[in-house]
Amino acid sequence: MEHARFTRKKEDFICEHCGASVTGDGYTNHCSECLYSKHVDINPGDRSALCGGLMKPMSAVHETDGYSLIHQCKVCGAKRKNKASPHDDFESIVRL
Repeated sequence: MEHARFTRKKEDFICEHCGASVTGDGYTNHCSECLYSKHVDINPGDRSALCGGLMKPMSAVHETDGYSLIHQCKVCGAKRKNKASPHDDFESIVRL
């Protein structure tokens, strides 16, 4: 089975949940303020998902290399795990 490749996309966006302006670095996939994401990828960075629903941050998991966020789509229920960024609001991560 072939593994999907990551497609790096450097995109800035306005968070559809809290309205924060987010500057992307090519790996950014969620708002650094409220931690919400958007269901736009099937494989990381491909922008192939047709859903487009907001992905609510459900929990944070401490791992050896930092934190990962678990998001769940509010439209279709899909779950995704994404690395937290050093730019993320740490208090928001702790609240999860």
